[in-house]
Amino acid sequence: MHNVEIYTSDGCGFCHMAKDFFEENNIKYTEHNISKDMQSRRELMKKGYMSVPLIIIDGEEILGFEKERVEKLLGL
Repeated sequence: MHNVEIYTSDGCGFCHMAKDFFEENNIKYTEHNISKDMQSRRELMKKGYMSVPLIIIDGEEILGFEKERVEKLLGL
């Protein structure tokens, strides 16, 4: 099983697309919503990012929802 995390915000369309993709493919993930959790916002900024979605799969960071790259990392 892969370790999948995603940093999101409430108004982010690509975040919703990524979460829908994970749910459609039965991929378990941990969500860090920067709109609701200031600690998640600080973590995102500490990683050097100011925008979402940030998807982390087994330690590899992907800024934005690059479906093909996500599929490759997940072996789909």
